Amino acid sequence: MKKFIQLAVVALLLIAATTTASAQKFGYVNSQAILAEMPEMKAAESGLEALQTQLQKKGRAMVETFQKDVQELQTKAQAGELTPKVQQEESAKLEARQKEIGEFEQSMVEDLQKKRNELLEPIYEKVNEAIKAVAKEQGFQFIFDQQVLLFGEESSDVSAAVKAKLGM
Repeated sequence: MKKFIQLAVVALLLIAATTTASAQKFGYVNSQAILAEMPEMKAAESGLEALQTQLQKKGRAMVETFQKDVQELQTKAQAGELTPKVQQEESAKLEARQKEIGEFEQSMVEDLQKKRNELLEPIYEKVNEAIKAVAKEQGFQFIFDQQVLLFGEESSDVSAAVKAKLGM
C-alpha cells in the first residue's frame, strides 16, 4: 500500500512537471543581425574606426621618428662623431622613447576599449529592453540568442518583433 501511494505521488509530480514545462513559451532572436541594422551601431562603429585611425597615425609617426633617430645615431656612431659617453646618453634617450612608444600602444588599446564600451553599452541596453518588452507582451518565459541555439522553430523567432519595437 505504501509503495502504491509513493508511486501515485511520483506520478502526480511528473504530470505536474510536464504540464508546467509545456506551458512555458520559448523564443529566440538574432541579436547580431538586429545590432548590424541599427543606425546607432553603424555610427558607433564609424566613430571607433575614426578614433582608431587617428591613434594609429599618431603611433606610426612616433615609430617613424624613432627609427629615423636610431638610424642617425648609428650613422654618427659609425662615423666616429660621438664620444662613447654621448653615444650612451643618446642610446638611453632612445630606449626611453621606445618605452614611451610601447606605453602609447598599450594606452591606445585601453582607450579604444573604453570608448567601445562607452558607445556600445547604451545600444546593447536598448536592444535588451526591447527584447524584454516583446517577451512580456507576447508571454515568453525565455528568449535565447540564435548564436547559442542549436535548433529553433521559425515561428519562435521574435527578431522581427524586436526590430519593430526598436522602430526599425
